[in-house]
Amino acid sequence: MAARKRASAADTKPSPPPQTQETTTQIDPPIAPPKKALIFKFCLFFSIPYFYLLYQHYTIEQELRRSILINASLCVTGFFLTQRMIPVASRYVLKRGLFGFDINKKGTPQGTVKVPESLGIVVGIVFLVLAILFQYFNFTADSNWLVEYNAALASICFMILLGFVDDVLDVPWRVKLLLPSIAALPLLMAYAGHTTIIIPKPLISYVGQEVSDLGWVYKLYMGLLAVFCTNSINIHAGLNGLEVGQTVVIASAILIHNLMQIGASSDPEYKQAHAFSIYLVQPLLATSLALLSYNWYPSSVFVGDTYTYFAGMTMAVVGILGHYSETLLIFFLPQVLNFLLSLPQLSGYVKCPRHRLPRFNPETGLLTGTRDGTLINFYLRMVGPKSEKTLCIHLLLVQALGCCFCFLLRYLLAGWYK
Repeated sequence: MAARKRASAADTKPSPPPQTQETTTQIDPPIAPPKKALIFKFCLFFSIPYFYLLYQHYTIEQELRRSILINASLCVTGFFLTQRMIPVASRYVLKRGLFGFDINKKGTPQGTVKVPESLGIVVGIVFLVLAILFQYFNFTADSNWLVEYNAALASICFMILLGFVDDVLDVPWRVKLLLPSIAALPLLMAYAGHTTIIIPKPLISYVGQEVSDLGWVYKLYMGLLAVFCTNSINIHAGLNGLEVGQTVVIASAILIHNLMQIGASSDPEYKQAHAFSIYLVQPLLATSLALLSYNWYPSSVFVGDTYTYFAGMTMAVVGILGHYSETLLIFFLPQVLNFLLSLPQLSGYVKCPRHRLPRFNPETGLLTGTRDGTLINFYLRMVGPKSEKTLCIHLLLVQALGCCFCFLLRYLLAGWYK
């Protein structure tokens, strides 16, 4: 949910032409150019540890490394394609009246600018094209992972469609909660993996077994995880760059985690599970970075629910099929906290307004926290008023610290917990 006010019918209704022999057509100005310097700095910062782990720190099989690099090469192409398509798509959505106004800039000249919405549809389409093309280079007709790979793409595609429907129809919250459950059906029906969990060592003496088969309960857990991941990205939003930024941070942490698990394991099936995750998260990261170059403050486009649902479903899918859902939930620690803070309003116990955003002061340009139950407002109440850009950077740093805490926790509990 972006920090925008949807255009009303009065905003989009064409005015009658003037009584002259010639009529002029109002053309919306082009969107601002992408913020390439920001993306270059992040790519440089992330690629150094990533390729160090891939080439130097761990001994990874040549065939597996080749597949990862082919996937990365496709992602580079996808990044530039997405960056090129966003301005084109923005012109079309503006023509169809899909635009909004930035609430966090209300009372300033920027608050009157029409910002094209639902540009997450571009990211989703390019992602699907990359993921489908990659099958030609990596999977064979008898590959064990091909069915689950296509089921994952079906769920992601379904979620993109439902997200775009939500952007167009603006469905109520109670329906939003059900959409991921519908989108997860292809994955749940095609899932043929194990439904067992490893009991933590401190609990084995109480449970009486080291491995427990949950059966249908495990699939129920998979569905609930998909619902949580998609909606948690959607409700931890409202600042320029926050939705895409948190996805970029979590996706980066997932890729580092996947490489660490591949390098440290000797189990071929376990390695393939984490490689499967890399094949989907690298395209997610590349296309998201292209979108972030337009969505970073001041935002030229809004991502819409299409993107938040797509990003959340993609990360849920790789967490489920890569068998690291516990780690994924710790990566989502700020989203878990935001959900807990939001629960009284989302459940209807406390009145929930349409937009649970901080209060903007046009004179100072600062945001002040309200009593609404979101992590954004809670943080502002703790540290005081901040500008939108500074607040977004702080929240992304909190997200990065949460991911670092996950790595530290896994290191400290290794060999004792499981």
